[in-house]
Amino acid sequence: MLSLQHEIFMEVARSLSFTKAGQSLFLSQSAISKHIKSLEYHYKTGLFERHGNTISLTLAGNILYRKLLEATQLKEELHEQLRQVNENFLPMTKLAIGASTTISLYVIPPVLSAYLRLKSNLRISVLNRNSNNVQKALIEHEIDVGIVEGLHRINTLTYTPFLQDKVVAVCSKNSPLRYRKLTLEDLPSIPLALRENGSGTLAVVENELNAHGIKIADLRILIRLGGTEALKNFVLADHCLAFMPQRAISKELTTGELVEVEVEKLTIERTFFFIQRKGTENHTSVNEFIRFTQRYYAKME
Repeated sequence: MLSLQHEIFMEVARSLSFTKAGQSLFLSQSAISKHIKSLEYHYKTGLFERHGNTISLTLAGNILYRKLLEATQLKEELHEQLRQVNENFLPMTKLAIGASTTISLYVIPPVLSAYLRLKSNLRISVLNRNSNNVQKALIEHEIDVGIVEGLHRINTLTYTPFLQDKVVAVCSKNSPLRYRKLTLEDLPSIPLALRENGSGTLAVVENELNAHGIKIADLRILIRLGGTEALKNFVLADHCLAFMPQRAISKELTTGELVEVEVEKLTIERTFFFIQRKGTENHTSVNEFIRFTQRYYAKME
C-alpha cells in the first residue's frame, strides 16, 4: 500500500500545483507542503523545483513519480484479483475520469449519480478539458479513462464507441438568421462564433465543412470561445451563427431562446468514445464503469 505522503506526492506531481492538490485531497496547502518536505527529507533530495508561482519535478521526483505509478498499477491488479476470490473484499477505490466539455456537462452527470449510489466504496473525480487535452491527460496517467470525440486518434490508446451526437447550427431568437434557410455557399458571409482549437466540437465541424470544400479559414469568424457554456451564452446575446452539440442546448431549443438554422446539405454527426491506455483494457473498475454507462444510455436512447 502507498503511504499517505506518497499519495499526496502523486497528486502534487499530477497537477504540478500544491493548491490544486490540496483542493483535490481536501487538505490545506500548508499540510501538503509539510508532507512533501517530510518526503524530501526521507529521500535526502528535492522532489520539486520552485519557479515563482509554478513547480516542476526534479530528476529524483520524476523517478519517484514513475515508480509510484507502477506501484499503483500493481495495487489495482492485486485488488482486482482479491475481489475475484472474495466478493466481500471492497477496498476504497478511486476512479479518475476525463471528459470533453459536452460530455462532462451534459452526458455523464446523471450516470455518475446513479453509479455512486451502487458503489459506496468508490470515489470519483472528473477532469473537464477539451478532447485533445483529455487524451494527453490519459497518456500522462492523470486519469484512468477518458470520454471524447474520436476524430484525432492516438495509436497508444484504444477507442470504444459509446454514444452518437449531433452538432447543429443555431442562432438566438433575436437574430435575423432565424428566418433564413442557408446554403453552403452562404456560410463564408455569415458571422460565426466557434469553439477553441483542440475542441472536439470544432474538429467535427471542420471535418464536415472540409468534405464540402469549405475551409475554416474561409469563414467570417467573429470570436472563438473556450467551452460550450461560454459559446452558448455568447450566442444568446449576439446575432451570429454557431455550431453546437444538440445535447448541450436541448433546453434552449425547447424554450425557443435558441433556434436551429437549417444549412442545406450539411449534417454533422459524431461518435463519443471511451478511451483507455493500451495494455490497461482489463482494468476492472474502469470496465465496470464503462459497462454501466453503456447500459444506462442504451435504456434512454
